[in-house]
Amino acid sequence: MQWVTLLSQQTSLEMALQEIGIQARAQLPQADLGILFISSAFVSEYPRVLPLVHQLLPIKVLVGCSASGVIGGGLEIEEDAAISLTLARLPDVGLHPFYLEPGTLPDLDASPATWEDYIGIPNQAQPHFVLFADGFSGGVTDLLQGLDFAYPQGTKVGGLLSTGSASSPHGLFLNDRLYRQGIVGVALTGNIRVDSVVAQGCRPVGSPLRVSAAEGNVITSLEDRPPLPLVKAMVEQLPPQEQNLIRYANAIAVGIVTDPFKQDPQPGDFLVRMIVGLDPKSGAIAVGDRLRPGQRIQLHVRDAETAAEDLRRALEQYRLAMQTPPAGALLFACVARGVTLYQTPHVDSSLMRSVLGDIPLGGFFSNGEIGPVGGTTYLHGFTAVFALFRPAYP
Repeated sequence: MQWVTLLSQQTSLEMALQEIGIQARAQLPQADLGILFISSAFVSEYPRVLPLVHQLLPIKVLVGCSASGVIGGGLEIEEDAAISLTLARLPDVGLHPFYLEPGTLPDLDASPATWEDYIGIPNQAQPHFVLFADGFSGGVTDLLQGLDFAYPQGTKVGGLLSTGSASSPHGLFLNDRLYRQGIVGVALTGNIRVDSVVAQGCRPVGSPLRVSAAEGNVITSLEDRPPLPLVKAMVEQLPPQEQNLIRYANAIAVGIVTDPFKQDPQPGDFLVRMIVGLDPKSGAIAVGDRLRPGQRIQLHVRDAETAAEDLRRALEQYRLAMQTPPAGALLFACVARGVTLYQTPHVDSSLMRSVLGDIPLGGFFSNGEIGPVGGTTYLHGFTAVFALFRPAYP
């Protein structure tokens, strides 16, 4: 298994792809898989991208998307012209590209066999998935639930497009086709393992609280008390620095404990969701996900230092647990990270390199990141999701 990631910052599409082609022919002249990310600086040229790539390079399966910022060669290029192309030679790996039209997903109560027929891959193949989605078309969360249901052993990673709007162009790329909506992806089977590192950029503060009543995403009772006064009292007991983050940086979130049997949850044991609404009259709190009575939550704070610490911790845990080094990696980073968060570029990429070594890394800045937490795949925000690829067996 061999991976390379190539990057060009040329402002001409032809010159950028020619530069990438020269690098590719020197490093990996034939590729089974290509993963392409192209910045919105080339928005008017999206229809020309795939024909030019295929003229320059022989790639069996090509998938990718447009983005506000692309990642490659150890750099994170935000809001400027750039093209990133990750190429892989994958012996004994099956590649199954697919396009999913909006509004065609099976019902969530459909059987696993229905989902297998829809995707076109049997569960026995144990596929892993890399997904790129137009967020305006909807259905991403339902797709992730369906994939988890039908393929529970597979890893699902990816992101939502961070360019375009419901009325302006963006691009989803699959082999020789450009799509403006829906979902494109590739399933990988055979001798490949896809590991994931998900860093949500938060740390827990205070102590866990039990949800005693909830309606959808609205918590109406915590520990049999109105939530808002309880949360305010907890915030007042925090150190001044954390209080300032909550008050002035709008950085408070809720972490939902993913393992109901874990008595002492630690960073990484939470699904983090923002607080999206408060009702001073009833004391209710609305968060960005559904909750049910009996679940435990804990307040979280987010800032640049916390985000970097959280990512380093997650990468170091992975390094200690990994059996063989990854051959290549992809990074799906929220558009709210990067320079916007850290005030300096390339932080997430540099952290990966410092912990895991010089692994070829491609990726893009997204409007929603796909990755697993606690064995379930979610659509995240403010998150960095790394996908790390290595052989499943020697």
